[in-house]
Amino acid sequence: MIRLLFFVVLVLALGFGFAWLADRPGDLSIVWQDRRIEMSLMTAVTVIVSLIAAIMISWWLVRTILYSPRTFARYFRANKRDRGYQALSTGLLAAGAGDAAMARKMNKRTKGLLNADQEPLIHLLDVQAALIEGHHEEARKLFEAMAEDPETRLLGLRGLYLEAQRQGADEAAQHYAETAAEQAPQLPWAGAAALSYRTREGKWDEALQLLERQRQAGTIEAKVADRTKAVLLTARARDTVDSDPSSARDDALHALKLAPAFPPAAVTAAKALLRQDNLRKAAKILETAWKANPHPEIAEAYVRARIGDTSADRLKRAERLEKLRPLNPLSFDVVARAALEAHRFDLAREKAEASARLQPCEGIYLLLADIEEAETGDQGRVRHWLSQAVRAPRDPAWTADGYVSETWEPVSPVTGKLDAFEWKVPVEQLAGPSLDIQPPAQAFDKAMASLPPIRETAGASAASASATVFETATPIADPLVEAVVSPASADEAAHPATKAAPDVDPKAKPATVIDADVVSDPAPDAANANGTAVTSGGEPEVGGKEGAAAAPDKPDAVKEAAAGAVTPEETAEAAKAEKKPAATDPEAEARAKEASFLTHRPDDPGIDVNAEPEKPGRFRLF
Repeated sequence: MIRLLFFVVLVLALGFGFAWLADRPGDLSIVWQDRRIEMSLMTAVTVIVSLIAAIMISWWLVRTILYSPRTFARYFRANKRDRGYQALSTGLLAAGAGDAAMARKMNKRTKGLLNADQEPLIHLLDVQAALIEGHHEEARKLFEAMAEDPETRLLGLRGLYLEAQRQGADEAAQHYAETAAEQAPQLPWAGAAALSYRTREGKWDEALQLLERQRQAGTIEAKVADRTKAVLLTARARDTVDSDPSSARDDALHALKLAPAFPPAAVTAAKALLRQDNLRKAAKILETAWKANPHPEIAEAYVRARIGDTSADRLKRAERLEKLRPLNPLSFDVVARAALEAHRFDLAREKAEASARLQPCEGIYLLLADIEEAETGDQGRVRHWLSQAVRAPRDPAWTADGYVSETWEPVSPVTGKLDAFEWKVPVEQLAGPSLDIQPPAQAFDKAMASLPPIRETAGASAASASATVFETATPIADPLVEAVVSPASADEAAHPATKAAPDVDPKAKPATVIDADVVSDPAPDAANANGTAVTSGGEPEVGGKEGAAAAPDKPDAVKEAAAGAVTPEETAEAAKAEKKPAATDPEAEARAKEASFLTHRPDDPGIDVNAEPEKPGRFRLF
């Protein structure tokens, strides 16, 4: 663009110059070696400009010819480099997409077009291809080679750090992170990893130095850095509060300046001041922290700040906290506990009930139970408050990554994260559905035990017929339905002569058992394909143990007969009625139709006894 503008400006300048000369004509005479040359001024200027242009064009031609070999070499080299970078870009995209074959192919092409020593991205593509293919040992060697090169050292250290973490080599990962953090403190991953390792080992001084370097490098925000520094200072102060109260006091006070509403820092500072017998300043710090953020640990340290105080003195200090934060459930809780120790049961109950109304929780109801136990000993009232505590929400606690601690800790014991503990209600684990999965035999026994006693109304032939039907029918998933056939019935089917049905006429016809999901078509005075007997009226007879499993929608008389609640006289009358043909005895036919099916599932409409009969010798599966 600049060259084009320069050319336009030059042409305009020449045009204006020639126009100016044309408006001012004149002659030019030159005497040189006794020769006189005369021409117009316009001609002279034109000759001079043409001569200059010829010289410039000649110089360009000569220069082009002289530099043509280098120009051609540069052209081909640039073309080769462009194709190499294109292959490298395609390979990196393939590696990002997980295409290892394409990444390998492009990597090989890139090595043929570019110099691997001059282009570090070739090593990165090679490593990515190895990782995609799962060759971690090869990738580790490539990362080690990259870590030795100053240009790719940080990339190699990060790769080695990730590989060490993947293999669970914490010491190696810590070494790589520390090395990267020392060489480049501006790297967020290196600084965070090194800080985590140092805090796990309790090296608070080194952690503070590393945090300061990260702040100077600008890799961490000022607000986050202040919070992290306050946690580190509090942790160091807590470790030295017994051995060096002065330094612990300074660290805790500095932490309070960085995080004014941080309860562990306030409690640690108060403990350090109490070690130095500075009760007034310790109380002032705790009161300020209580106003900013009420916390049970602050209240505990404030109420029991002075050793040797009576329970009445502790109650006064608790009431002082209540005045600082009135109408606060935690303030009421503190006063209630102090009043219980002072045997002021009326005041303790009043404050505890007020706290329960504002914020019901498990601890306050347990406190009410303790008050009731100490004052009246009424076990009924105690159990009432204990039942309330069972249903109430849990008390807040120091929680980090699902771990609940009685005291604040600077590092999570689960993940090693710094400043992970929070004062909140622990998360309850949701209980999943209770799956009572039992083997078929156990389910069968359990179902049989739950059934009422059954009186048999048919002989061994009925048991044999029922076993035949159940073997040919589709199995039922419900164990209560499967439990209709008992082992005793199977034994009777195997040995028909061993047992006879009590209170039944021996001349009565054997009964037929119909599965809840299987219906046999009637066949007059004949057996079906599986040998199941049917009545002359076209309807199957019901008897034996299976009759006890009648559906809930049967008439009451049928239910009682199936459950064995009928008298022997009624059973004999029923047997006589069954001997009569169904066509001549409508009541027996209706009764047989009503009792011609077993119990069915609640969502199963059951068998329509009024439906038209189907062709004989066929089964219908529902």
